[in-house]
Amino acid sequence: MSSALPGIVRLTAGSLILTAAGAAIGQQQVVKPPVAQYWMDVATHSMAGMPEMPGMPTLPFFGRGPGGGSGANVYGNTRGMSPGRWLDLALHTRARPSGTEASHAIPAGMQMGPALPLLPLPPAAPAQREPGDPSESVPEKPSGRILIYWGCGESVRAGQPRVIDLASAGPAEFGRAFGGRFAPDRGARVGPGYATWPNEKSRIEVPKGASLAGEHAVSGDGVPASLRFTLGQQQDFIPPIQLASTGGLADSIALQWQPLSAARAFYLHAMGSIGKDMVLWSSAETPDTGMGLIDYLPNATIDRWVRERVLLPASETRCAVPKGIFSGGNEGSAMLRMIAYGSELGFAHPPRPSDPRTPWEPEWSARVRVKATTMAMLGMDMGGMARPGDAEGQRDAQGADRQAQEEKPLLPGMPVIPGAGKAMDAIRGIFGR
Repeated sequence: MSSALPGIVRLTAGSLILTAAGAAIGQQQVVKPPVAQYWMDVATHSMAGMPEMPGMPTLPFFGRGPGGGSGANVYGNTRGMSPGRWLDLALHTRARPSGTEASHAIPAGMQMGPALPLLPLPPAAPAQREPGDPSESVPEKPSGRILIYWGCGESVRAGQPRVIDLASAGPAEFGRAFGGRFAPDRGARVGPGYATWPNEKSRIEVPKGASLAGEHAVSGDGVPASLRFTLGQQQDFIPPIQLASTGGLADSIALQWQPLSAARAFYLHAMGSIGKDMVLWSSAETPDTGMGLIDYLPNATIDRWVRERVLLPASETRCAVPKGIFSGGNEGSAMLRMIAYGSELGFAHPPRPSDPRTPWEPEWSARVRVKATTMAMLGMDMGGMARPGDAEGQRDAQGADRQAQEEKPLLPGMPVIPGAGKAMDAIRGIFGR
């Protein structure tokens, strides 16, 4: 991939953090922080069996970022689960530490106009607490157990599950159980002084078919005029993961998906409830919960964890959930999440001098991260949800009301999706909402 500016250098994921301490490893070169730093988070979220629907509102029971809860396109949706294509942009410049308005010129293939406006974040309002707030109440002592399984395969392996008794487990045991691998947060830590998109001025949805490939340029007061770069197909939106599952909760559940050319690795994680017990499973060959891996990862970390069999290689297209580990739960009581990790790309300008005696004073740095996620209700036929015509001609008088409940809009004004009501009720049940 070529750069839009001759003096731009592409960085590996591990070298984008520009600090003097990091530069001192191996050579004593003075490295100053860039004047401006830019972050682009790119994500495609989907639900197995559901068609991709541009402009789908964010749903209140899906996790979102700092602006969540409004039901609109807000900054942080790349870190949530709401179906759609999402883009988060963040800018910080030392030349305007209190924040600056900026504009991100985008390729015509984005189908979102010539540019996206970035606005400074307002100061955070202090939290107001009232006497009797839930945060001040004494939590109840937990009961039940956590059962941890791992690895693809039709049968439960010897030595599984790892069991944590919530009633007797102490802090140390919780730490050992949940202190496994996790995705380090390398994104923008947005706050006062940062400018972001989406924002109150622009919440336009990313349309289906939008492409990030092409020239990008960021401009604004305090932003170096050289902040320009080119993105290729590997940093474009990854198509929705096409995941299919077969088998009931009492069976081994076979999972299969279509290959993705932009994927660097895959990872699957499932959780469900059986009575008072919580059951966790992951596709990793390592016995930890793995709950923190459904997020962006640096390229070097992805490659290392593929070698260590924590992540599935990009060539893999199958996995199986061991037989019966979710047996005993209600239909829809187990949810699977899957992530396809894309490649992270970093830029900096000007390039780092080869002579360690010459200080490096970059004008700017930029990081682009890409991923796709999907989720599915285990033990349910999610494939039929993408075929609206399947139910026609199959209704009788007794079943019409039930069909109407299952074929309903997720939110007012949305098109009807067959089976959506059933799937959403299942998700609410897992999260207790």
